[in-house]
Amino acid sequence: MNKTASEAVRFVQELASALPKDPSVEIVLAPPFTALESVHRVLGSASHLALGAQNLHWEPQGAFTGEVSGPMLRDLVCTYVIIGHSERRAFFGERDVDIHRKVRSALANGLRPILCVGESLAERQSERTDAVVTGQVAAGLAELSVKELDAVTIAYEPVWAIGTGHAATTEQAVAVHRAIRARIAAGWSGDAAEHMRILYGGSVTPQNAASLLSESDIDGALVGGACLKTESFATIVLAAKNRPKH
Repeated sequence: MNKTASEAVRFVQELASALPKDPSVEIVLAPPFTALESVHRVLGSASHLALGAQNLHWEPQGAFTGEVSGPMLRDLVCTYVIIGHSERRAFFGERDVDIHRKVRSALANGLRPILCVGESLAERQSERTDAVVTGQVAAGLAELSVKELDAVTIAYEPVWAIGTGHAATTEQAVAVHRAIRARIAAGWSGDAAEHMRILYGGSVTPQNAASLLSESDIDGALVGGACLKTESFATIVLAAKNRPKH
């Protein structure tokens, strides 16, 4: 819940000029619902910056006051939608069953879901990280076909690292990313696991982005607070551009 529509427009204008088009890096912006229309207009149809939403309801329409549907997002030319963010789970009571419905709705409406998964500090300390995270993956993607899986991105965001300034170490992040790939391989196929894009999110900064993104198991970043300033976000994108070829 950052940036009004006018603030978002100014930010995107600055960002678009600071980030020349580079086919090796895909950049998705997910402003608040109130700014989607304004950001879409300033980006235009030929922009190298894609548009995403922060959430959606699983129903296409109806008596769900305050909610936003998949068709509404498609009409605003959204390509992606974030689903199951830890704040949605923690503050708004979203359960795995709700998140699964939202993934289904996103796919049905031609949107590419970014499914967020992650463990709490207590779960990590009790050595339940892999069980919790892979359980969220399995529940969120239940009954999806391998073809449907092609449109899905997973974002691993350890809850204990979000907004705290304490990111997971590169080794911790890689270990969980590998556990996620193993779960995809077991539930779908090795090929699906290999091609699944898995992002790291949780206090990603210009200082740690290069280390995280240098790992072959980490395909990108879900950036939080560091994306609110043009310079820091551009630095993270540059780290993605300059990551080693694997």
